[in-house]
Amino acid sequence: MAEDFAKAVEDGLKLAKRIYLGKDKAVMTAPKPPSPPVQGLADYYLPSAPMVYAVISDPRFVDNPDFPSYQPHVYGRCDPPALIPLQMSGVDLEVNCYGDTAFVQISGKWRVHCVMGSHSCDCRIAVPMGNQGSILGVEVDLPKKSYSTELVGLEESKCIEKKARPQDGGFMKPHIFMLTIPQVDGGTNISIKLRWSQKLLYNGGQFTLIVPFSFPEYVTPAVRKISKKEKIQLNVNSGIVTGILCKATSHPLKETKRHAEKFSFLYESEVLTWSKTDFSFTYSVSSSNMFGGVLLQSPPLYDHDQRDMFCVYLLPGSQKSTEVFKKEVVFVIDITNSMQGRPLEATKNAISSAMSKLSPEDSFNIITFSSETSLFSTSMELASKEAIERATTWLSTKSTVEGSTFISIPLEHAYEMLSNTSGSIPMIFLITDGAVEDERNISDQMKKRLKNSGSLCPRIHTFGIGSFCNHYFLRMLAMIGRGEFDAVCDLDLIENRIQKLFSNAFSTVLADITVDAFNDHEQIEVYSSCIPDLSFESPLTICGRYEGSFPDTLKAKGILGDLSSVVMDLKIVRAKDIPLDRVLARQEIDLLTAQAWLSENKQLEQKVAQLSKVTCNISEYTRMVLLEKNKIDKAIESSGAQKVKKTDPHKIEDPLAPRKTLLQSLSVGFGDLTATAENIRPGFEEPKLPDAAEIFLKATSNCCGRMCNRCCCMCCIQCCSKMNDQCAIVLTQIFTALAFIGCIECCTLCCGQNGQ
Repeated sequence: MAEDFAKAVEDGLKLAKRIYLGKDKAVMTAPKPPSPPVQGLADYYLPSAPMVYAVISDPRFVDNPDFPSYQPHVYGRCDPPALIPLQMSGVDLEVNCYGDTAFVQISGKWRVHCVMGSHSCDCRIAVPMGNQGSILGVEVDLPKKSYSTELVGLEESKCIEKKARPQDGGFMKPHIFMLTIPQVDGGTNISIKLRWSQKLLYNGGQFTLIVPFSFPEYVTPAVRKISKKEKIQLNVNSGIVTGILCKATSHPLKETKRHAEKFSFLYESEVLTWSKTDFSFTYSVSSSNMFGGVLLQSPPLYDHDQRDMFCVYLLPGSQKSTEVFKKEVVFVIDITNSMQGRPLEATKNAISSAMSKLSPEDSFNIITFSSETSLFSTSMELASKEAIERATTWLSTKSTVEGSTFISIPLEHAYEMLSNTSGSIPMIFLITDGAVEDERNISDQMKKRLKNSGSLCPRIHTFGIGSFCNHYFLRMLAMIGRGEFDAVCDLDLIENRIQKLFSNAFSTVLADITVDAFNDHEQIEVYSSCIPDLSFESPLTICGRYEGSFPDTLKAKGILGDLSSVVMDLKIVRAKDIPLDRVLARQEIDLLTAQAWLSENKQLEQKVAQLSKVTCNISEYTRMVLLEKNKIDKAIESSGAQKVKKTDPHKIEDPLAPRKTLLQSLSVGFGDLTATAENIRPGFEEPKLPDAAEIFLKATSNCCGRMCNRCCCMCCIQCCSKMNDQCAIVLTQIFTALAFIGCIECCTLCCGQNGQ
C-alpha cells in the first residue's frame, strides 16, 4: 500500500505541472532529489508531516481555480487516482506532555489549488504520528459542511448503512492514519484539526519528544505574498518529578512559564517555507538513582467507572549504578513457512546481535518451532565466544518449513530449561507471526506454573509479527510472565523493534517488584496482575482503580542485580493539572482487552468500549465513523424551519443529525487461525495485473512534461512535427492502452501532419 501511495503522489506531482499560477508566479513542479533516495521511493514520498492531497481520477479538471490556463485537452483517467499535495497556508502545533505521554494537536489550513473552480475532488488527509502514536480525532471545516470522527459501539455500528471504502479511512502504515473527505470544490480553503497521543522516548534519565513536522517544499504556496505563520506551543507537566532541565530542541522555543514540575514554551514566526525538520524536545530529570511516586485523581463525571484512579510510576534514574542481573535466556522462534523472507531474516539478525551482547557468565539456548520443535542444544550453554559462533551458524542454516504453528510445546521446553535457575534472571523470548487454537489454555497453564515458581521465575517476553498473530494472547503471556510485549505490522521495522525488546530486557535493574498496599487492600484493583520488571531503558507505569481512601504511605520492594533487596518510599500526590484518565486510557484499554479476551467477559468488553468512546482511543469493541454536518441545514434549523422527508409526510427528520459513514476497522483483531494454517505471510497481498487505463497512466507519467498547445495528448512533442525517442515510445504505449479500451480516435499532431 505504501508503494502504491508513493507512486500516486509521484504521478500527482507530474500532473501538477499543468497548473499555471499566473503572471510572475512559479509553476508547481515535482521535487528533484539530488540523488536517488537511499530509503527508496516509497519512503521518500510518504508524509513526514500532516498532509492533504487532492484525489485526481480525471486529469481534465486539474487547473488553477483562479487563473484558468486553458491547457490542452487530456483524454483518459487516472486509475488508481493520482494524489496532488495541497498547498498549506498556516500551521499550529500544540503539544501537552504528562510524564511519558504526549497529546498532540495540529491545526492547519490547506487550499484546493489544483482543481477547476467549477469541479470538485475528494481530499485525502494523511496523519503521520510519533512513537506508539494513537489517533484520537480529526475535524474538518469547509464553507458549507463540517466533518469529524467519532467512536461508536459495535452494535451501533451495525445500524449505519453507509460504509466507507478501504482507501477512505484507515492506516496506510501503523503510524500513518488516512481519511478521505468527499467532493471538495476547487479553490476551497480547508481548515483541519488533528489529534493523537504518543509516547516520549526515554534513555539515561532523559525524555525525548519527536513529532512528525517536516513539510516538503511543494506544500509551500507559490504566491510569495501569502502570509505563512508557523506556531508551536509546548506544555510539559512531569507529574511529581522536580529538578527538570531542558537539554535540546529542534526549533527556537522561548520559555514562557516555569513552576517546579511544569514549564511552557512558545515559538511563533512568519516563515518563507514550512518546517523542514521534525519537532523534537529533550529534557532530563535530576535524580541519578531509581525513584518513584503515585498520582491520584478522581474520575471525571462522564467516566463509566466512578472509582478513583491511581498511577504508580518508577524511574531507573540517570546513572546505571546498580549491577545488572546475570541472565539465562531462551529464544523461541517460529519458523513456519509464513515467516519466509524478511520476517525470519530480521529475527535471525536480531538474535545474533543479542547473543553477542551476553556476558560470558550468562547462558542461552535457541528453540525453533513449526509443527515440530528443534533445539540448538539439549541444555543451556554458557555465552562463550565459541558457543555464540556455533549458535549463529546453526541459526543461519534454519529455513522456513511447511506445517502448522504449535506454541505450547516449545514454550514448555523453554520453561523446563529455566525451571531450576538460581542466582540469575531467566528469560523466554517468544517470536511468532501466527495464531493457535489453544491460546487460552496456554495462558492458563503458564499462569499456574509461574505462580508456583517463587522468586525470579522465568520472564516471558513476546513479539508479534503482522496482524495474523493474536496480539492480546501475546500481551497476556507477557503480563503473566512479568515481561514486555511488542508487535509490528511494518516488516521493515522487525529487526529494530526486536533488538529494542532484547535491550530493554537485558537492562533489567529491579525485579520481583511488589507494592505493599496492593496485596493488603481489597479495594484496590491493579490492571496488571503481575508487575513487570524495571529496565534502565524504560520507566515503569502501573495503573488501576480504588474505592474509599488510599493509603497515606506506600512502599515498593524489589530485587537488585546483586540479588539484594531494596525498599523505596513512594511520594503520593493528588494530580490537579494532569488528565489522568486520558493519560492512562491507552494502557488501560490494552490491558483490559487482554483480560476480556482471556476470560471472555462481556462486562469487561463493555467497559473497554465505554472507555474507548469517552477517551477517543480506538479499541476492539468500537468502530470509527465519519460525521458529516451540513451548515445550510443548521442555518435552516436555527431559523425555526423543519425538514420533512418526502417519502414519509408524517416523519420529521432532524436537520442537525449528522450523516454517518462507517470506516474500516482500525483495530488489529484477535488473530487469524485460517491465515496461520495456510501459512500466509504477513503483509502478503495478491498481485494485481494492470488494466488498460493503468497502462495509460504509467505511459503518460513517463513524459518529460513539455506539452504542445495543438496536441490532444498529454505528451511532450518537439515542435515542427518532430518527436524525440522517448515521446515515440510514450505514444506507442498510449495507443496500445487506448486500443485495449476501445477508445482510439484520430489524432492530428503538430503542423497538421498525421502519424509523425
